[in-house]
Amino acid sequence: MGTLYIDRKELHVRLDGDALAFYANGGRDGIVPINPLKRVIMVGNITIETSVLNRLATDNISVLFLSGKRNRFCGMLHGKLHNNGLLRLKQYEKSLSSFPMDAAFNIVKRKIECQRGLLLHIREQRSDLRLQMTSASQVLDNILEELETPDIEMESLRGFEGGASAAYFGAYTKAFPESLDFSGRNRRPPQDPVNAVLSLCYTLLHFDVVREIEVIGLDPGIGFYHQFDYGRESLACDLVEPYRPMVDKFVWEIFRERSFTARDFAMNDERPGCYLKKESRKRFYPMYEEWVQNTRSQWIEEVRELARRIMDGQDIIHKSEQ
Repeated sequence: MGTLYIDRKELHVRLDGDALAFYANGGRDGIVPINPLKRVIMVGNITIETSVLNRLATDNISVLFLSGKRNRFCGMLHGKLHNNGLLRLKQYEKSLSSFPMDAAFNIVKRKIECQRGLLLHIREQRSDLRLQMTSASQVLDNILEELETPDIEMESLRGFEGGASAAYFGAYTKAFPESLDFSGRNRRPPQDPVNAVLSLCYTLLHFDVVREIEVIGLDPGIGFYHQFDYGRESLACDLVEPYRPMVDKFVWEIFRERSFTARDFAMNDERPGCYLKKESRKRFYPMYEEWVQNTRSQWIEEVRELARRIMDGQDIIHKSEQ
């Protein structure tokens, strides 16, 4: 079970030996063993005893705190992080070298290739969208060719990525029913059901990657493609980019299968925006976790490989830690 989602108002979490015990309405409501856990995601108004947080930190189980209805990131708890200070020093040095351009080129190329792949996949599944998907994928083909221009600069690279995303989302939105009112990407807050699920998935994915970055010993704030911005985990933004089309495919499939419809969402209820209702989130978490299990190992290895590249091929794991 590597991930535990706790999303229930007025729940009280206590430590019970090697398990987490849950109490609600004055009575015990269940337990979950600690040993299989690697991450815990807590949503909304939950009471947690200090002994629980101490045990999770001691066992190097990361805890992600999200706000209730909006699923906004509030903070993250880790246990002891990797103590290889040399790795971060090397990361800072690399950020001032030619390394960022090489890393950025790879990020953008992979992302556009994945976007193109999804459009072609949708074309195979939806013959009625053949023209739109073909036209947009050809735009991406042209951009991929232009990426091979010698001595391309970072600003040009960002321009190509922006152009590709515009063409991609212009076609991607056509794959959803008009009843979902999905006409493009919007957030903070999301305005329609598709954007609500995209934002939630992107948030979970982003901070899953942040966890791996911090656990391995890198600085999540120092990226190579995304510029430094106060409070932003730029390195996580870098690593997430090629996985965004995979999230998009997952979201398209769950709406295509009608796992969720407009009835599963609250629209401008108490607060502006569109969000999954509580009962619908209960169904969403297992679906997301099933999907992410197939891709999580990829970015974990990608984080480790990046660390090895930063260390110029040296092993990032000290012998005493193996």
